[in-house]
Amino acid sequence: MPSRAAAPQAVPAARSQTAAIGASMTIKGEIRSREELLVDGEVEGLLESASLITVGPNGKVKANIKAREVIVFGSVRGNVEVTEKIAIREQGNLVGDIKAAGISIDDGAYFKGSIDIVRPEPKVTAKPVKNEPVAVGQ
Repeated sequence: MPSRAAAPQAVPAARSQTAAIGASMTIKGEIRSREELLVDGEVEGLLESASLITVGPNGKVKANIKAREVIVFGSVRGNVEVTEKIAIREQGNLVGDIKAAGISIDDGAYFKGSIDIVRPEPKVTAKPVKNEPVAVGQ
């Protein structure tokens, strides 16, 4: 009996999951997610994600956003706080304050508000200093 090697299959858990709010959807309230989130509809309230939030070209967000990373192709009215980077793409529109480690605003994008660039905490790699008694006058 000839043995057949099974074709390699992609493991779905290895790929990042993306939740989507479609163009015909309107949501009012709080949305919290650990996975990537694509907003192509209307959201009013609060958006939080431990991952990436993308506001699509049809997306209209009237909410504060807190995430690891945010990309804006549509419209955002609210404050945005990201631990890594925010990008406002061409035709993107953001009115609100930004707190981020990195920012990118394309030509053709609109932004009105303040920007607070936060530096990540420095990683401590130095050896601890030992306090040893010093003999004086010997």
